[in-house]
Amino acid sequence: MTGFTGSCLCGAVAYDSKADPQVVAHCHCVDCRKSSGTGHGTHIVIPSDGFSVTGEVKFYDKPADSGAVVSRGFCPTCGSPIYSTNSALPGMVFPRASILDDPEVVTPKMVVYASRAPNWDAMDPALPAFPEMPDGGPKKVIADGGPS
Repeated sequence: MTGFTGSCLCGAVAYDSKADPQVVAHCHCVDCRKSSGTGHGTHIVIPSDGFSVTGEVKFYDKPADSGAVVSRGFCPTCGSPIYSTNSALPGMVFPRASILDDPEVVTPKMVVYASRAPNWDAMDPALPAFPEMPDGGPKKVIADGGPS
């Protein structure tokens, strides 16, 4: 695989990545649930180099459990989540898998904040699931490439 693309529901915003994912994870934290409109968000973790966006993106900033500020970008026309950044992880970007043009190009490798998952959003039992963020936080997960 070499890169991937995605676009919002109305087509006004699109992203293009020349980088392959370092980690793909489902997140059941309250913020991801509420910003996705479902039981979890699925994030692709890549370096920001080689990531580009066309169209207008609006952002909503909110501190995460760690205190780092997560900036969530969305299409101002249709509301589709596009990507996020985390102030504790400069140089990284987190495109949302929900808007991939080909949703089969990524495979989730882990689940975080599993303790916060609603009972109606079943987790894949084959994936490692962490009750909260794994020890060492997102930096450690990215550095390790996800769990072994």
